[in-house]
Formats: sequence, C-alpha cells, structure tokens
Amino acid sequence: MSKEDTIKIIKKVREEGRKVLTEYESKKILSVYGIPITREKLAKDLDESIKFAEEIGYPVVLKIVSPDITHKTDLGGVKIGIKSQKELEEAYTDLMRIKDRVKDANIHGVLVQEMLRKGNEVILGMTQDPQFGPVIMFGLGGVFVEVLKDVSFKIPPLTRRDAEDMIKEIKAYPILEGARGGVVSDMNALIDCILKLSELSLDLEEELKEMDINPLFAMEKGAAAVDSLILLR
Repeated sequence: MSKEDTIKIIKKVREEGRKVLTEYESKKILSVYGIPITREKLAKDLDESIKFAEEIGYPVVLKIVSPDITHKTDLGGVKIGIKSQKELEEAYTDLMRIKDRVKDANIHGVLVQEMLRKGNEVILGMTQDPQFGPVIMFGLGGVFVEVLKDVSFKIPPLTRRDAEDMIKEIKAYPILEGARGGVVSDMNALIDCILKLSELSLDLEEELKEMDINPLFAMEKGAAAVDSLILLR
C-alpha cells in the first residue's frame, strides 16, 4: 500500500456515512506510514478464523470488528490468550453473541491477531487543536492512561530530540527503562513511532479529528500497535 491508499480508505469510510474507522482500517493506515502493527488478518467466518490462527501461530487474540463498537473490551469483544482450535471456536461463538446485544451493529468480521508477550504498554495519540492544529501525545498506555493521566504533548513537525523529550517527560519513564526488573523498552523504536505519527498527522491534517494507538507495545526490540482508533473530521 502507498500513502495514496490511505485516502482511498478514508474516502470509502466517508462514502459509508461513517466518521469512525475500525481497528483494522486504522492499522492499515498506520502500516502505510511505517508504524509497526501486530501480525493479523480479518476473518469473515469461523473457518477463516481457524485458518488464520494456524498461519499466525497460537496463542492468538480474537477481536470483534465493527465501526459501531469502538470500546470492544467493555462488551467482551476481545478474547486473549487463545491456545487451541477448541478455545478459538468457543471464543468465536462468544464474540458472535455480541450481535444480540448491539442491535443493528455492522459486524465486519473477527480480527485474528498474534499475542504479544513481554513489553510495556504505551499510548500514542493525536488531537486537533483549534489554534495549533495537530498535537501529538505520548504516555503510559493501557488502563493507566485514564487513571494516571501521565502524558506529554508536542506540536509537529517533530525532531528526533523532540520525540525523545516526550518519552522522558512522563513520570513513568523509569518503567520504560526497566524499573524493578521490568522490560527495558526499545527507545529507538518508540522514537521512530512518534516521528512517523507526526508525519501522518501532518499529511492527513485535513482528514483526521483525532486518533490513538493504545496500546503500543514497547518491547526490548521493536514496538507494535496492538489497537488503534481513528476519528475523521
């Protein structure tokens, strides 16, 4: 895919009367800009889910994919640590029951995703400020971002030094350095992701209202976007 393809994705979403991209669509755009994503495939049915899980390799994660369901976890729309076909079949059946609870939800399928193990969860995001335009955010991810609100902000375009400063500005920075025997995160990979998000936010400034990558899994070597959400203007 090329950068022109990101506009095609956005155009298709708008033609469907939507302003919210699914995780699958959002991560396609991330990957165009060189932000690493988890190995994953969109399955249309159970047979494809089994096939893709075997190709990716257990354990895997299953996620419901729907533009009408943005907070998947709240509805039980994420099943982690699936270690066998039997567990996958049970998880798939549970996911399909969400249709009964969310009436008229447009289900695109099920995302079969690799299960990442050791790493620190961080959040990368972008919002549009009425005065300054795109603003990039970085912080500790997962549930911690809402509880601790430990984040830093900068206005793109960003230099490598800017990105490094964003990382070091958060109070939880020692966690990323491997405090108390934890995982030492790959700082170069994190800096690269911030710079690529900076580029993306400027290129698509006229299209995007806000976006987040939460969590971005920061490993000892490399990083990968585990989940992402993009909202259009």
